[in-house]
Amino acid sequence: MTDPLSQLEDEVRRDLARIAHPRQPWLTPKTAPDGTEALDVLVVGAGQGGIATAFGLKRAKVDNVLVIDMAEAGREGPWRTFARMPTLRSPKDYTGPDLEVPSLTYEAWHTARFGADHWQALDLIGREEWAGYLDWVRRMTGARVRNGVELIGIDEAGPLLRATVREAGATRDIHTRRIVLATGQESGGSWHLPPAVEALPAHLRAHTCEDIDFAALEGKTVFVLGAGASAFDNAATALEAGAVVHLFTRRDKVQVIQPYRAITFAGFMRHLADLDDALRWKIMRHVLSLREGFPQHTYDRCARHDTFQLHVGAPWLSARADGDRVVIETPRGTMEGDYVIAGTGIDMDYAARPEFARFGSNIASWADRYQPPVEDADERLGRYPYLNDDFSFAEKHPGETPWISRVHLFAIAATMSFGPSGSSINAMTTAVPRLVSGITRGLFREEAPGFYEELLKYEVPQAVVPEADVIDHRRVKA
Repeated sequence: MTDPLSQLEDEVRRDLARIAHPRQPWLTPKTAPDGTEALDVLVVGAGQGGIATAFGLKRAKVDNVLVIDMAEAGREGPWRTFARMPTLRSPKDYTGPDLEVPSLTYEAWHTARFGADHWQALDLIGREEWAGYLDWVRRMTGARVRNGVELIGIDEAGPLLRATVREAGATRDIHTRRIVLATGQESGGSWHLPPAVEALPAHLRAHTCEDIDFAALEGKTVFVLGAGASAFDNAATALEAGAVVHLFTRRDKVQVIQPYRAITFAGFMRHLADLDDALRWKIMRHVLSLREGFPQHTYDRCARHDTFQLHVGAPWLSARADGDRVVIETPRGTMEGDYVIAGTGIDMDYAARPEFARFGSNIASWADRYQPPVEDADERLGRYPYLNDDFSFAEKHPGETPWISRVHLFAIAATMSFGPSGSSINAMTTAVPRLVSGITRGLFREEAPGFYEELLKYEVPQAVVPEADVIDHRRVKA
């Protein structure tokens, strides 16, 4: 008897065949300078955003797509690396990389794996289960993925783009018509460490994005800086390893409101980018000033330990090493600990991204395009890239690097322009189609002149009409 997962996979194949119209190939192969066939699209990042993008392009009959990721297979994105929560924070019925194909949803996969009763009883999706689901979506959608490949440069190559990559210690070029950067949290810069923390010896501190030896923290006093969900996840992991944990936030109270719930509706997710800049700025400034609040179960995971202490209104005035100890100063005085974990987010800094070396200085930022009223000013948000309506880069100085409009940023750095998009499960059903539509629009514009010439030559008859059945009045004698 066929097992439920195999039955589901048969159903997926049937569904994809049913919705394959229009099936006709429409892109003309392009030749790279080295004589090979250029890609239509290179997707950088094989996490959920990259795989969903490749799937969306495939449905639009953009088939010559390659997805690359610097991680080994199965370790793309955060789910098996630095994500340290036991469950996702999104409601279980949010759909994402399935792109509205019912048989590809997480619910369908979970039910096939664990049964309908298990799904009904489930509160939140397990992190490991989500990672396994993404592996399955990758396989079922047929994404062509090459792991262990790092993007280190992007440049123009005539009508094409040249992506320089490093693989197995060697560098080579990949030529493509479009590039999608589905590079997650680090897409526009790097993980942020406050200078005082960064100045500490490396063995005394880490960012939440790093590989941390939590077992080594047993019996230690750990300072966690930041009060976002990720900071609490790391605090909980340290507590569960037997550490004493103090979590500090400069805010007067912790953020428990999740603003993304208030903006998860079709109108916002589809059309934020269509609003004028002033209103877009006001909305996203409010959302991003709140940051992402943590849910009750995230807090409870820490609070159940009597070795946990939360400190509010506690900015770090200084931090220094004293031998193998860390000494911090807050408005209430100094404290000594053994290790620091910084949950301090990311910083928009194009200079930190090697792939931006050729054009990073000419990426238009929000500060370049919009000057808010003084009361709404925010230097940090002003450094976010100001993207075109297809997620592509806009030029700071028009004409210097016009080819960057063929590079699309589908990651966390797109948030100011589009709201939740490339790195958000809840936005995939709206963001991926918008990205794909923008890419195919640009490709068709390039194809259209040649298509017109071919259209004039199109003479494929659909029927045969015997000459004997026809009276040609031009040949009838008067």
